[in-house]
Amino acid sequence: MASSTHPPPPPPASSSLSPPEVPMALHAHNRDKLLRALRDRLAAASRPLRGLVLLQGGEEKTRYCTDHAELFRQESYFAYLFGDIASGQSLLFAPRLPSDYAVWLGEIKPLSYFKERYKVDMVFYVDEIAHVLHDRFKESGKPLLFLLYGMNTDSNNFSKPAGFEGIENFETDLTILHPILTECRIFKSEMELALIQYANDVSSEAHVEVMRRTKAGMKEYQLESIFLHHIYMYGGCRHCSYTCICATGENSAVLHYGHAAAPNDRTLKDGDMALFDMGAEYNFYGSDITCSFPVNGKFTKDQLIVYNAVLKAHNAVISSMRPGVSWIDMHKLAEETILESLKKEGLILGDVDEMMAARLGAVFMPHGLGHFLGIDTHDPGGYAKGMERPKEPGLSALRTVRELQEGMVITVEPGCYFIDALLGPAMQDSVTSKFFNLKEVERHKNFGGVRIESDVYVTADGCKNLTKCPREPWEIEAVMAGAPWPGCGSINKATANGIF
Repeated sequence: MASSTHPPPPPPASSSLSPPEVPMALHAHNRDKLLRALRDRLAAASRPLRGLVLLQGGEEKTRYCTDHAELFRQESYFAYLFGDIASGQSLLFAPRLPSDYAVWLGEIKPLSYFKERYKVDMVFYVDEIAHVLHDRFKESGKPLLFLLYGMNTDSNNFSKPAGFEGIENFETDLTILHPILTECRIFKSEMELALIQYANDVSSEAHVEVMRRTKAGMKEYQLESIFLHHIYMYGGCRHCSYTCICATGENSAVLHYGHAAAPNDRTLKDGDMALFDMGAEYNFYGSDITCSFPVNGKFTKDQLIVYNAVLKAHNAVISSMRPGVSWIDMHKLAEETILESLKKEGLILGDVDEMMAARLGAVFMPHGLGHFLGIDTHDPGGYAKGMERPKEPGLSALRTVRELQEGMVITVEPGCYFIDALLGPAMQDSVTSKFFNLKEVERHKNFGGVRIESDVYVTADGCKNLTKCPREPWEIEAVMAGAPWPGCGSINKATANGIF
C-alpha cells in the first residue's frame, strides 16, 4: 500500500480562550473621564459649569425597503458613555416597546433591568426625554445640551447630533463635545486594553487556524469562513471589526480587496502568496491583524525577499516606538527599511536617500503605516484641530500625524505591493524611472503584495505588541506543517479577566 507524501490534516480546532465578563465599570470610567475633561475645558474658557451631555444611540436599519433587519451594532460614541456634567449623573432613555414585541422578539425588559445592567443612575423612556430633562435640571432660561457633532477625519463623515421632539426648548452646543470626547477615546484605560488584548488573542488564534487549513484549490471565502467560525465559536465574537480581506496571488496587491465587487472568491493556487487581513470585535473593542504567508506552506526565494523586507520594517518600527516619537518618522522608517531591502536584492537601484526624496516608497507602500484602534477599527482622533495632513504621496494617506503618547493603541502595518497602476507611471517618470531594475520588477509583476499588521500599545517607556501570530518565516512554515503555536491563547482568560 503506497504511503501519502501529503502531511496529515490538522487536528480539529480548539481554543484555550474563554469570553470574559465585561464590567459596566468600564463605561462608567469612560463617563468620568469625559466629565473631568469637559469640566476642565469649561473652566479654562470661564464658562459656567452647567448643561447635559446628550448622545443618541444607533438606529436599527432594514435592508433597503424590506423588513429584513440588519444585525444591529451600537453607535460607537454612545457605546462609550453618557452623563450630566454638573452632577455627574447618568440617565439612559430606552424605547417604549409595543406589546407584540414580546411575541416576536422576546421579553420586554423593565426599566429596572437597564438600570442594573448598565450601572446608570436613572432610566426613563425615550418619549419622556423633554419632560425629564426639564423637570430634573431646572435652571434659569433654557437647559443646555452638549450634542455630538464633528467630522471623522478618516471618513470625512459627520457624527449625528441627538434629536427629539421638543429639543427646540433647549439651548444646544454643537462645538465643544466632539473634540473632547474624541481625545478621550485616544487613550485607553486598563479595562479597555484588556478587551483589545482579548480580541487580539482570539484573532491571533483564528489566523493560525486559517494558516493550518490553507491549501491550493480552496476558495478565498472558505478561509474567511474558517476565521469567522473560530472567533464566534470559541471567542464569542459575533462581529468582525471590518470586512475580511482574504487575498491571494495578484489580489494581494488590492489594498481593500474583499468588497462586494471583489468578494474573496478566487481559487488558491500552488505558489501563491496569501494576504489575510481579519480582526474580531468583542464588546465593541476590536483588533486588526494581517498575516501574509505562502499558500503551499513553503516560501520561495522571491517570496522571502518581499516578506523579509516587510518584516524587517515591521520590527524596526515596533523597536523604535515610545512616547514622543513622531508617527510620520515611523512611516518614513518603514519606507526606508523596505527600500533598502529591495535595493539589496537588486529590484531597485541607486541611492536610498534620493529614493526617499522622490517619494519612491509610496510606489511600493501607498497606504499609511497604521491607525488608532479601539471601539472602531479606525478609531478617531488622528487629526486634531490645527493638525495638517501631509500632501506628499504616501504621507498623505497617514491616518494620524501625532507624536506617540502612553495609552495609545495603534496598528503597525507596513506593506510592499506590486501595483501596476503605480509601477507603470513611476517607471516612466523622468525622476523615478532610474531607480527600477526593470527586468526584476517585471518578474514580480503578478506577485501581489505582502502586509504584516500588529496592534501595538504605547507604554511609558516603549510599547507592547498585543498580537500573537507567527511572523518569522520558519515559524509560519512550522505552523503550516502542523507544529504547535504556543503564542496563541497563552494570554487567555487569566489576562483578559485579571483586572476586573
